[in-house]
Amino acid sequence: MKAVGFKTSLPISEEESFIEFETAKPQPSSHELLVKISAVSVNPVDFKIRQNSAKGTVLDTPKIIGWDAAGVVEAVGENVSLFNVGDKVYYAGDITKPGSNSEYQLIDERIVGKQPSTLSDEAAAAMPLTVLTAWEIFFDRMRLSVERDQNKTLLIIGGAGGVGSIAIQIAKKLLGLKVIATASRPETIEWCQKMGADVVVNHRNLVEEVRGAGFQFVDFIVDFVDNNGYWDAMAELIKPQGHIASITGSAVPVALNKLKSKSVSFSWEFMYTRSTYQTDDMIEQHHILNRVAQLLDEGVLFHTHTHTLHGLSAETLKQAHAQLESGTTIGKWVIKYA
Repeated sequence: MKAVGFKTSLPISEEESFIEFETAKPQPSSHELLVKISAVSVNPVDFKIRQNSAKGTVLDTPKIIGWDAAGVVEAVGENVSLFNVGDKVYYAGDITKPGSNSEYQLIDERIVGKQPSTLSDEAAAAMPLTVLTAWEIFFDRMRLSVERDQNKTLLIIGGAGGVGSIAIQIAKKLLGLKVIATASRPETIEWCQKMGADVVVNHRNLVEEVRGAGFQFVDFIVDFVDNNGYWDAMAELIKPQGHIASITGSAVPVALNKLKSKSVSFSWEFMYTRSTYQTDDMIEQHHILNRVAQLLDEGVLFHTHTHTLHGLSAETLKQAHAQLESGTTIGKWVIKYA
């Protein structure tokens, strides 16, 4: 099968930042599905792993990345019970396994959902990683509920990106929160408003912007951009006994002491925790994706796909990564394979 990968971490402008190659088509066993991929989308995790996982070394075998896909089940392992050959599926994958930048991929059925029937392959491929991240951060980490939290305030740092776009929708449609999202350009402000944000503020001078919009404190904050860069602002804006959650990690210790006087909770969210550690509730991602597919088909949520590239190639992946690295992407960029 054809695949695209890299042997060393290079700037995306370098000719061999991605290379095309042929490799054996894998065969499924146990709970694995063999999926013929129709479309993939790109996420910041893709370029971060490309930039860092083979820095200063040359791999013997090219590394295949990519963690969002839609496709068709071509074969199943002996323990598969959730899917049949011919089923259309979508998923965000497993960061410890080869990714979706190839014609075929093996994937554990417990982290796969039935593709939304009303969406194109491209639109379906745009959704898994971001919906799983947003769903888990709200319901599994922060444990929010519409019964308890309706009409409370939520600040989303990074409203126009992939995760922010679906997080706005989930917060509004499923939790009934009042959503304040950050954006700075006319097109990103308009996108956040389209997604359903009640208020859009500039991420620069965040404290002044939020308070200028009439909010002294907010009940909840989710960071999808830069945990360290916004930490002081988040600590200032969070309401006493509030909750902050972040997906962006930190190279240095987080100053949790700044939350102590307010008794504020803090949570990390990493969408690959369940698959990486084979947690007892790993199948929850299957259930989440199926629930989201239903909500997309019912029109409660809508997809965040904004741009399509065509063909599995080093060139299309370079274009997609360059766009993500620019930090100006609105919604999700997708590569359609056929």
